[in-house]
Amino acid sequence: MSYDPPRPAGRLLLTPEDREASARVRRLRRLGLGERPEPALDAFADRLAEHADAPYAMVNFLIEGAQFFAGLRVPEVPPVVRGDGTAPEFGRIQARDHGFCPHVAARGRALVLEDVRDYPRFAGNPVVDEFGIRSYLGAPLIDSTGTVLGTVGAADVRPRPWGRAGLETIKSTAEQLVRRLERSADDGLPL
Repeated sequence: MSYDPPRPAGRLLLTPEDREASARVRRLRRLGLGERPEPALDAFADRLAEHADAPYAMVNFLIEGAQFFAGLRVPEVPPVVRGDGTAPEFGRIQARDHGFCPHVAARGRALVLEDVRDYPRFAGNPVVDEFGIRSYLGAPLIDSTGTVLGTVGAADVRPRPWGRAGLETIKSTAEQLVRRLERSADDGLPL
């Protein structure tokens, strides 16, 4: 596996290269996904956040050069406030080097980070400082063609012992959502 070159900022940035971007974007377009927020996916992210008891949850589609959160749950009261009293805004589009979802997609397997600071590869990720993310639980959205469309994930500002139960939950959540996405596209129905 190759990696994007690190940026000269003193951080260990090893975001995997996205060799499947073009094929993924074509597949997402065929499914009618990845270009706009989806209220049903926002509701899905809300349920995931509640189930995981986490302030952040997302349905993330990896588009060329970036990530797009078609489903997003962020806390109403940001858990991190900067020194000037403002809070960072977690937008629908993030750079590929922000967060852990691109790693999940490249691996094609779930990723459990109970405390991101325990992993040098992840501790320097911009979301750690910017949003205070300390733990992450994510799984790939792999469709029936074998394409990794994106991920589902939950994140918290405190270390979390997600454990085996968290791993099994996020994996089954991803599988359920993929079936729902494909069924909706096949039947021509809204999500």
